[in-house]
Amino acid sequence: MRHLHSESMKTPMTFTALSRLPTQPELATPSASGVGESIRQQHLVIVTETFAPEINGVAHTLLQLCRGLLAQGYRVSVIRPEQAIDRQLPGHAVDQGWCHDQLLVSGVPLPGYRDLKFGLASRWHLQRWLSERSVDAVYVATQGPLGLAAVRAARHLQVRVCSGFHTNFHSYTHHYRVGFLDLWLRRYCRWFHNQTALTLVPSRQSAVQLETMGIDPCALWSRGVNCQLFDPQRRDPALRAEWGVGADMPVLLYVGRLAAEKNLPLALRSYAQVKMRYPAARLILVGDGPLRAELARDYPDVVFAGVQRGDDLARYYASADIFLFPSLTDTFGNVVLEAMASGLAVVAYDMAAAHEHLRQAHNGLTMPAGDEAGFVAAAERLYRETELCRRLRQQARHDALTLGWAQQVSRFTQLLLNSSQEVSRYGDKSRDTLV
Repeated sequence: MRHLHSESMKTPMTFTALSRLPTQPELATPSASGVGESIRQQHLVIVTETFAPEINGVAHTLLQLCRGLLAQGYRVSVIRPEQAIDRQLPGHAVDQGWCHDQLLVSGVPLPGYRDLKFGLASRWHLQRWLSERSVDAVYVATQGPLGLAAVRAARHLQVRVCSGFHTNFHSYTHHYRVGFLDLWLRRYCRWFHNQTALTLVPSRQSAVQLETMGIDPCALWSRGVNCQLFDPQRRDPALRAEWGVGADMPVLLYVGRLAAEKNLPLALRSYAQVKMRYPAARLILVGDGPLRAELARDYPDVVFAGVQRGDDLARYYASADIFLFPSLTDTFGNVVLEAMASGLAVVAYDMAAAHEHLRQAHNGLTMPAGDEAGFVAAAERLYRETELCRRLRQQARHDALTLGWAQQVSRFTQLLLNSSQEVSRYGDKSRDTLV
C-alpha cells in the first residue's frame, strides 16, 4: 500500500513526500555475546535536478548509485523536481525500487534543456524535511537552486554534505551563445562546491580542472557499467538488416544527446570521410535533442534511432562495431564504458572516461583534445583495418568486465560518510564569497 503525504507549505511550491519500501529503521546483527544488537540503518539523501527515467548521464549515474546503495543496505531518499511521469504514476520511483522515499519539488524548465528542470525549494522547507528524519549525509549532484537550498539546509543542521561535479555547464556557454556567463559560472561553481565538505569528481582530469579553479578538496569517484546488460551477445542480425548492412560490414554508432555541446559535426565529418571510400557505410545516431530535426534534414542517409532504453539500447550497441565519441565537454561519458562493454572499438579524445579507461591501439583509439583530423583518421582507420577493429573490440569487452558498479558504490559511501581520510572543511570555506 502506497503512503502518499502532501505537506502544506506557506509558499506556492509543490512538495510531495512519497514512501513505499519498508522503512527498516534498524538491522539486527549478532554481538560478541551471541545476543542480537540493533544497528541503525544509515540514511543517505541524494539531491538532484534530474533523475530516471530522464535520459542523461547524471540521471543514469544516480539511478545506478541508488540501486547499489539499496543493495548494500543503506536507506536512500531522493529530493528532486517533479516530472510528468510523477503525475501519471505517483510513487513510480519508489515502486520501482529506486529509493525508499522521495521529496518532489516544483521546478522551471532549464534553458536549452526543456525536458529538464531547475528545482525550486527554500532552505527552510528542506531543513524541516531533513530534520524530521535521521539523516547521516547528503549528496548534492547538481548546482541549481535546489542543490543550493539543500547545501544550506544540511549545513544548518550540521549534517555532512558533499557535492558532485557531474556537468561542465560553464563549458556549454559558448555553444549556446552566452559566453559572457562563463566567468560568472566558474565563480559560482567554485563558491558552491566550496560550501561542501568534499567534491566528488569522475576523473583525474576533472580533479585537476576543479583544483585549478580553486575547488578543494576533491576526491575521485568514478563510474561503473552493467556488463550483463551491455553485452556483445545481444548483437541482432535483424536490426542490422533494418539498417541495410551485411553481416561483416562495420557500422558506426553515436549514443547521446543531439545537442551543440556534444560536437556532433565531428562525428558526421568522420562518417562523410568513411563514406567517400566506402559508400555503403552506415552511421546510427541514438538519442534525441534540439539538433535532431536539423540533422535529419541535412543527413538523410544517417539512421536516427531516437531514444532507446534498457535491452533495446543494449541491442543497438551490440549491433554496431565502431563507437564515435567526439565530445569535448563531458565530465565523464558513461557511453564510453557502455560501448566498451558491448564490444565496440571506441574513437574518442583522450579525455574523461576515455583518458581513464582507453589505452591507445590496445582497447580503443584516442587522440589529443581538439585534434579533429586525428579523430576523422582514426574512424576511417578502424573501418579500413578490420583486424585492428576486431582486436580492439575484443580487448574493450575484456577490460570493461572489471568495471562493475559495486566497487564504485562502496567508494562513494566511504567518501560521503567520511570513513576514508578526507576531512570536512566547514569553517574556512564557509567564508568564501561569490566574487
